[in-house]
Amino acid sequence: MIEITAGGFSFVARLEEEAAPQTVAAFRRLLPLESRIIHVRWSGEAGWIPFGDLDLGLGPENATCYPHPGEIVLYPGGVSETEILLAYGYVNFASKAGQLAGNHFATIVEGNESLYTLGRKFLWEGAQEIVFREAP
Repeated sequence: MIEITAGGFSFVARLEEEAAPQTVAAFRRLLPLESRIIHVRWSGEAGWIPFGDLDLGLGPENATCYPHPGEIVLYPGGVSETEILLAYGYVNFASKAGQLAGNHFATIVEGNESLYTLGRKFLWEGAQEIVFREAP
């Protein structure tokens, strides 16, 4: 489990260790992760954390183009830059280069009722601080 704080909200997410073990391991190496989440450009109702050309040594694993609200995916790079995407509503994951599939590695299990409000906050107010930590 991981704890996530962003825009004044708190969430707990389950790591999808059986479905995406390599992606979960790579994500854990980034923890604690403090960054800024901004609204996506192309994908619909989601926020993203860009990592540029960061190479985590990952390929597709439990990949989806349509993450559901509360699902967190990691795009390992290739056609577009490496990024984490947090869905708060309808998402069709894409970039200016076209459709993308991100590795679904975590699912929010506590705090879902605040997801849409958080999403609207970074849509209308701009980038928000976000922190990911291992849950005790």
